[in-house]
Formats: sequence, C-alpha cells, structure tokens
Amino acid sequence: MDESGSENLTSPSPGSADELIISSTFGTLLSFMYVVGVSGNVYTLTVMCHSMRFAASMYISIINLALADLLYLSTIPFIVCTYFLKDWYFGDIGCKILFSLDLFTMHASIFTLTVMCTERYLAVTKPLDTVQRSKGYRKATAGAVWLLSLLLTLPMMIMVNLQETRGGSGVKRMCAPTWGPEAYKIYLTVLFSTSIISPGFIIGYLYTKLARTYLESQRNALSKKGSRRSPKQKVLLMIFTIVLVFWACFLPFWIWQLLRLYSRSLQLASHIQTCINYLVTCLTYSNSCINPFLYTLLTKNYREYLKNRHRSFYKYTSSFKRRTPSLQSSFGKSSSNQYDFLLPSKDMQVK
Repeated sequence: MDESGSENLTSPSPGSADELIISSTFGTLLSFMYVVGVSGNVYTLTVMCHSMRFAASMYISIINLALADLLYLSTIPFIVCTYFLKDWYFGDIGCKILFSLDLFTMHASIFTLTVMCTERYLAVTKPLDTVQRSKGYRKATAGAVWLLSLLLTLPMMIMVNLQETRGGSGVKRMCAPTWGPEAYKIYLTVLFSTSIISPGFIIGYLYTKLARTYLESQRNALSKKGSRRSPKQKVLLMIFTIVLVFWACFLPFWIWQLLRLYSRSLQLASHIQTCINYLVTCLTYSNSCINPFLYTLLTKNYREYLKNRHRSFYKYTSSFKRRTPSLQSSFGKSSSNQYDFLLPSKDMQVK
C-alpha cells in the first residue's frame, strides 16, 4: 500500500509499453511472494499449534507474527488485480479494509517483537517472576497488542473513502483520504513513530542491557567451559535478526512516504516515482516471505535450549537422589546449591 500516494496504487493510468512491462513484472513478483509467503506462514502456524506445549510465551508470539504476515499478504491479490485492471472494483469497504490492514499488521508485528524482547529481558533479569506468569496473562498481552494496533489504524479506516472522477476515458475510481494535507502529514508521522522509532528505542535499550548481562555471565563462565554460545543466546540473536529484517524491509517504505510529504522540492519523473513505489512495496511484502524461515530457525534453537535445560535438570535431580544419607548433615550447603541453580547468572530461564 502507498498511503500518501494512494492514487498511484488504486488507479494507475494507462501508459506506454514500458509501464505495462513494469506493472506486469511487479504483479508477477508480488504473486510469487504471495504463494511463498502464504505457504511459509501456514506451515509456521501448523507447527506452532503443535508446539504450544513446549513454551507458551515464545510460541504465542510466533503465532501472532505469522497471523500478521498472513493478513498482510492477503492484500496482494487486490493490489495485483487493480494494477492489471487499471481500476478499483472493491467498493468503499474494500478501500477501508485494504488501506488499514497493512498499517494494522505492521504495528501488530513490531509490537509483538517488542513484547518478545521484553519477555526475554525479564526472563534473564527476573526469572522467577517470569515462571509465575500464566498462559492467560500471555494471551491477554497478545490481545492488547492487537487492540492497540487496531486503535492506531482506526483513523485510516474511517477517513479513507472511494472517490470517482469522470474523464475522457470514463469514470475512474480510487481510494483516497478525506482529511487535509497537514492532518494527514501529522497522522503518518505519528504512525512512523509508533511503528519504527518508539519500538526501536525500546528494543535497542533492552538488547543493550542484555548484552551487558551476557558479557558479565561469560566472564564468570570462562574459567569453567570456555565461551561457548548457549542455545538461549541463539534465541535472543534470532529475535534480534527478525527485528532487523523488519526494519530493513519497512524503513525504506517510511522514508519514501515521509520524504514525499515533507520535501516539496522533490521533483521526480512520474515513471521514476512509480518504480520507487513498486520497489518499496515489494520490499515490505518480502518481510512476510522471509519471516517463516527465521521462525523455523528461532524455534529450532529454542527447542534445543529447552531440551538442554530439561537434560540438565534431570541430571541434577538424578545426582541429588543418588546422594548418601549423609546429605542431611550438609543440608545448608545443598539448599544453597539448589538456590544457585535458579539464579540468572547460573541459568537464565526462558519461558
């Protein structure tokens, strides 16, 4: 979707053979992304629903991310159809849904990633509190993410309407916002802040704190087993990779939108603007195609971490049971060891 230049998306004018080639290439590429992205995210949802018993927090978040990707990809058939038919055939309701759905899913994705980073941070710094959180709490958090995303999207849903213009070639229909330029500029600036800037500051702060925590933990562990990276750290690295991919795919889109809003001196030929629109649009949809592969790596590393944790726990309990009755004489020491097992510096729990 191209919020600030909706007419470019919903009512492309007939042009030369070059424009037809560009539009066909764009449509073909989007269709390919649709097939790959939908297949990957449906597969992700299927796997996640069977894996919910392992760890509610991680898998609920991944399900939310996959659902957001699927909803975003669902707009592709409407866009491709519009570009080939050179008109809008989906009515006023279609305008409101299409032009708000991508903003809705964009915020749902980045808010979910922010929640995931916050959960990882709390699991490291306050593991016992994290263990006590119920599955209902995590589902409520996921619901709050979708509700907040919907509230931020409502103005777009309300203010975008279908407009008809009469010309020499007949009636042209397009989706366009009904508010003034200044109000629209303010609204898009707010959305840029809520989808890119604010989550970026929060995630950056959390990962800076986590990096310091892990550096201290590795220094303490160097004398034991070296600096081998634990699966838990791989999980954090994969979450950060998903965040970076999100920014890489959506930041050019937002820069292009804001540049056209704030730079009145920007003078580009029509075909150049069309090509840039195509590129940034394809880039945003590519995020939904890349994500399923990252989710697979993330859950693989997370299951590896859980298995290692369970193995360590069973090894610990087995050795505890094999101890001699003289254990009673050293009860204080054993209690201390058991408590150390739960400390973040010893075993930073991730749930």
